[in-house]
Amino acid sequence: MDFRSEVETAAERIRDRVRRTPIERSAALSNGGSEARGARGARGAGGAVWLKLENLQLTGSFKLRGATNKILWLSEKDRASGVVAASSGNHGAAVACAAAAVGTRAVVFVPEGAVSSKLEVIRTYGGEVRVHGNDCVLAEAEARRHAADRGMVYVSPYNDPLVVAGQGTLAAELAEQLAMETPGRELDAVFVTLGGGGLISGVGGFLKTIWPGVRVIACSPENSCVMHASLEAGRVLELESLPTLSDGSAGGVEPDSITFDLCRQVIDESVLVSEDEIRNALRLLIGRHHTLVEGAAATAVAAYLARREEFAEANVAIVLCGANIDAQVLKEVL
Repeated sequence: MDFRSEVETAAERIRDRVRRTPIERSAALSNGGSEARGARGARGAGGAVWLKLENLQLTGSFKLRGATNKILWLSEKDRASGVVAASSGNHGAAVACAAAAVGTRAVVFVPEGAVSSKLEVIRTYGGEVRVHGNDCVLAEAEARRHAADRGMVYVSPYNDPLVVAGQGTLAAELAEQLAMETPGRELDAVFVTLGGGGLISGVGGFLKTIWPGVRVIACSPENSCVMHASLEAGRVLELESLPTLSDGSAGGVEPDSITFDLCRQVIDESVLVSEDEIRNALRLLIGRHHTLVEGAAATAVAAYLARREEFAEANVAIVLCGANIDAQVLKEVL
């Protein structure tokens, strides 16, 4: 995959349909967390941690980028037939939103137990929700069958180069923003939550064309780390996923997913975090940054916190991938 070309093409295609999300330097995480050091690290030498606030994206998740790129790429004939997706919530909302913007309908298959508030977002954008199976992989298989039987287009949450390129537009923005904040300084590492691999493939692949030495660090919850385990095994595995606060990254991976090889290409390290670590990261982000995030976003921060001493003098970015957390879960965490 030509990450540079395909991401830049996607960025131009979706420019007027998605929000350019800001970055924010985290005083709570930079330079060992000592806010007394002031702005040291914001420019020039010293460590700095930058948060890419994709939790402020329309629909509350980065998923809108990939879904919009795919749907805008479709022919008028394909759009007229409608689109189908499978999702635990965020991708479904993104597909429903992107479909509504071009005047077509969206059917979204979700697994049992999907967060109810995320399903309401899908319906808010006009998407039709159908529940199937107890895992994202089962919902994906049923969605593909439904699309094939009815002549509709299936929009994968990760297993599509157009979706991967769309997610990569986040990295194109990040590179431009960091060039202004830290002129002349390379990005040393980026922490990205790992689910099906679409986000980290697009982000990591693009950033390596700008900064070849950047360390792309995949972040997964211990309770649901199918891609992490698959990469270790050298093949896509079928594994049980336990309940996790990082529901947006939970679930299995399609056996033939293009993201498996892309992840092998771009990921340098992989970190697993516990539910307690995710919970603590959620509290930190909400309490210190006053920004709403979901468990999948906190997973990347938790992974950084587990490795922070190693990156004390590094220029680091963490992708806050979404904000769609269930109200009851948020209440329990706080």
